Amino acid sequence: MFLLGTLVNGLLIVVGALLGKLLHRIPESMKTTVMFSIGLAVVVLGLQMGFKSENFLIVIISLVIGSVLGEWLDLDGKLNALGTWLERKVGSSQQGSIAEGFVTATLIFVIGAMAIIGALDSGIRGDHDVLYTKSIIDGFTALFLTTTLGIGVIFSAIPVMLYQGAIAAFATQIDRLVSDALMTSFIAEMTATGGIMILAIGLNITGITKIRVANMLPGILVVALIVTIMSLVETILR
Repeated sequence: MFLLGTLVNGLLIVVGALLGKLLHRIPESMKTTVMFSIGLAVVVLGLQMGFKSENFLIVIISLVIGSVLGEWLDLDGKLNALGTWLERKVGSSQQGSIAEGFVTATLIFVIGAMAIIGALDSGIRGDHDVLYTKSIIDGFTALFLTTTLGIGVIFSAIPVMLYQGAIAAFATQIDRLVSDALMTSFIAEMTATGGIMILAIGLNITGITKIRVANMLPGILVVALIVTIMSLVETILR
């Protein structure tokens, strides 16, 4: 079931928000320790994915070119600007904590490499590990956000499921357009490239780094392009 990871993600956001509504006061020390634990787990997941590459040169080239494109397009800056604009609009509209919690949580849960990579993994391989990990992170984040922004956080589960579900559904059709050999190669290199991005997310969560992971996202498209070109060249040479 290609939507299983997405459904679990939405469910844990709802559960986290409901728990956050019940638990008004959470010690800062507990929040810090929990976030460190989650960050370290994400780092390990990223490492495991990174080692699945069959040609790490593809991963390196894809990350470099993808990062250059992302920095040139300033994806991270544009996403942050969108978040600032939305929060300003919500704040000035006097709609209360429901709107503010919904917008803020949606931006956190939807914008990021894990949402895209996890949904692709679910659709292409039927592997939900990335989305399961994201679900745990989002659940705890929803809990903490709800204690400060209110129950509006719970409604962010809707755009999360629609967004990730659409990507996963699209990914299930990819194997009809490409050969098994090309798909196998793409999955391996996409998984490894995405793993490096997830590793960066884990380091960011722990506070060790402040990597603009959003600017690395074009690397996924570069992987697809490089793998396709290499496959075509091999076919011609034969």
